[in-house]
Amino acid sequence: MKNIIVAGIGTEVGKTIAAAILTTLLNGDYWKPVQCGVDGNCDSAIMKKLLCAKKHRVHPPAYSLKMDASPHHAARMENICIDLQAIIPPETTSPLIIESVGGVYVPILTESLSIDLFKTWKCQWIVVSKHYLGSINHTLLTLDALKRHHIPVSGIIFNGEPNIDSETAILRNSRVPFFNRLLPETSINRQTIQRYAKQWQYQLPLIS
Repeated sequence: MKNIIVAGIGTEVGKTIAAAILTTLLNGDYWKPVQCGVDGNCDSAIMKKLLCAKKHRVHPPAYSLKMDASPHHAARMENICIDLQAIIPPETTSPLIIESVGGVYVPILTESLSIDLFKTWKCQWIVVSKHYLGSINHTLLTLDALKRHHIPVSGIIFNGEPNIDSETAILRNSRVPFFNRLLPETSINRQTIQRYAKQWQYQLPLIS
């Protein structure tokens, strides 16, 4: 059974879309351990629209915070005490795709970063990088952080039109394999996710 953590170099880089594609590709389940944001627009709600309910289960988060902020700040503002011991991956016979919280150094508690919790689970990691000015630095710093925590990364997903110079610099300096690409889309729906899943079939050996 493949359990995969989808991490990002920051927020709004495409983790949710990548997670939906991987969940479809692996016939798996989805789980966002801690989610922040408006209830109707949270990642779990979006995922239910992108996945077929008959094939995939969207497991409820351990904590769902209304404020669109880092978990430690949102929890304090909402008078919620986050217990890291209560954040346990759900039991499932299907592959579990776990979407991380923002970047790998986002604090869940003031003294505990997301990487500190996520690295305790036996999972493969895939990193999503979105092209923007400064993204090379952010991507390499993220990959270096994972390396220093002895976390192997199975591949990188680039989000955006191909940028050969940026991508070559990232891949050669990190020595992490290229997994696949997300291109700009006019709309993201279930059909879009299924199309990408079919296109990504050939990369299954990287996560098998």
